[in-house]
Amino acid sequence: MTGVTRIFGAHPAVILVDLAVARGEVVLLTGHNGAGKTTLLRIAATAIAPTYGGGTVLGFDLVREKTAIRGRTEMLGARTRLYEDLTPLEYLRFVAQLTLPQPRIALEDLLERVDLVPARDMRIRELSQGMRQRLALARAHMRRPELLLVDEPYSALDQAGREELDKLIEDTRFAGGCVLLATHDVERARRVADRVVDMRGGRIDSDVPVYEAARR
Repeated sequence: MTGVTRIFGAHPAVILVDLAVARGEVVLLTGHNGAGKTTLLRIAATAIAPTYGGGTVLGFDLVREKTAIRGRTEMLGARTRLYEDLTPLEYLRFVAQLTLPQPRIALEDLLERVDLVPARDMRIRELSQGMRQRLALARAHMRRPELLLVDEPYSALDQAGREELDKLIEDTRFAGGCVLLATHDVERARRVADRVVDMRGGRIDSDVPVYEAARR
């Protein structure tokens, strides 16, 4: 991204951000609420367009090639974007039919991996927030995105779920994908990050390797 700026009404949420993330790299976004982290993630996901600036994501133009980016990107956040009238198994089958020539792993195995086998026939609207987050994790494992965007999911996950998210981040990295991670659980996130980008007032205040950030 180069010179990316996003303005909501009269309020600039992201201001002149330049950010590059290499393949196989995990970048941790830090900063107080309102610093611009979520807005930046949403721009990378093409959920919203920059007001000014642009760039490429996975080699595709951020503004003109949204469909190509979305097909290679997964975003995990507080909003899990699930269809509440389906069961977990039905939902994974639906996503697989839409996005994959064939699932790379059996759907039942995915549910077992995220400890949702007992809930496989429940409606998603009946699931707790933590269970929904685990189902979103299963979706991400199934799709194996080239770009993984993570926005504050740790808080709704139990210890096993947090470990599964860490594994997803590592799997994405080792497969040559990119990860942008925003969380207030900085100590945990530093274990999987390569760089720490701190945002203040919509701008990048610092961009340093994780070992240097840990000394600050």
